[in-house]
Amino acid sequence: MHLALFLTLSGLHLGGWRHATSSDADPMDVRAYASLARKAERAALDMVFVADKLAIDSSYGGSTEATVTSRAIGSPEPLTLLSALSVLTERIGLAGTISTTYTEPYHVARMLGAINHYSHGRVGWNAVTSVSDGEARNFSRKNHLGHAERYDRAAEFIDVVQSLWRSWQPDAIVRDRERGLYALTDHIRPINHEGRHFQIEGPLNIPPYQESPPVLIQAGVSERFSDIAARYAEVIFPVLTTVARARDFVSGFRQKTASAGRDPSKVRILPGCIPVVAETDSLAGEFQAELDALIHPLAGLTFMSGSMNHDLSRYSANELIPDLDSEIRGSRGRFLPLIADARARGLTLEQTARSYARDLSFPSFVGSPATVADQMMSWIDETGVDGFTIIPPNCPASDDLFFDAVVPELQRRGAFRRNYNGKTLRHHLGL
Repeated sequence: MHLALFLTLSGLHLGGWRHATSSDADPMDVRAYASLARKAERAALDMVFVADKLAIDSSYGGSTEATVTSRAIGSPEPLTLLSALSVLTERIGLAGTISTTYTEPYHVARMLGAINHYSHGRVGWNAVTSVSDGEARNFSRKNHLGHAERYDRAAEFIDVVQSLWRSWQPDAIVRDRERGLYALTDHIRPINHEGRHFQIEGPLNIPPYQESPPVLIQAGVSERFSDIAARYAEVIFPVLTTVARARDFVSGFRQKTASAGRDPSKVRILPGCIPVVAETDSLAGEFQAELDALIHPLAGLTFMSGSMNHDLSRYSANELIPDLDSEIRGSRGRFLPLIADARARGLTLEQTARSYARDLSFPSFVGSPATVADQMMSWIDETGVDGFTIIPPNCPASDDLFFDAVVPELQRRGAFRRNYNGKTLRHHLGL
């Protein structure tokens, strides 16, 4: 299987950062991230992945108060962190999130291209469309783009970035001192892109790292996401809540990829999962209960409001969660099935939000190292996914059992590599 690590110092569980075993590391300390990345590198994981959001959530009640009282909010900007990690690690892949809605293709092509040089071909780009009006207001816009428009922009954005990376031919640089010729002009060409969203002449003003271009990653689960990812993505991070949904998604996505004229086996599907690991199954269950007890009452409501781009404070928390199909302007693919399930089970808004705060709709694998390894292998056998994006529930101050016990268990069973046999992210992923 392939494994990526969601790089976080606070964990995904919205009560996890409050647990007594959680690290007190400064969320802006690059050395702490480097230490965690090197731990993942010693375990031979394919890559670490840095998520991003371009605003502090203020969707719930129009205030950041709920956000800052209910969860840790400090997080580094991905590109600057990846730049540091490119020289503080040696083999592990380095992937980061960059929004196609609030950046420009030339910047992205140039910055990722540079870090790919520094890391010698270990970079991945998670291209996202962002989710909220709060992000829009930080970029001189009143409202976030609509679902269809932002995905249309994303498709063109990706196409432009990849064209810029191809604007240099492999043998463009000759460094001929005698003739005073550094590069061959006809091997560095403009892209002359004229599209709906972008008009870009090019070429890129730095050469690409020819041995291994950045890997394109996309995260999502909606139909529009799937349409675009089937055309472009090499790795996807979907939110797949159950085995049945995962099986249906994988089958449908691979069919879409084939219809787009691509080899479905060359796209890695790595859904998120939350390993809650302890020495025994019983202790793991107790640990999860401890984390759940630390969830602030507003944590899930705030996070859901921000990701939905819809203020949930206007509804009664103690009544059945409303049908929000026509209201969600943010992450629809994640929340439409969540709400449908909650309504079918008769859950209130508060109950739904508390449940969401523990896993953000990702599956949790709870138990001893052997039990968690069983669950991971079973998911792969039953769904056809290629591996997982490991999302820790919290970031422990001491050594983590996932690296110290789960990975060795998977290696013992022949389900995961013991060592790297290549140097680039593409090689790790078999791309």
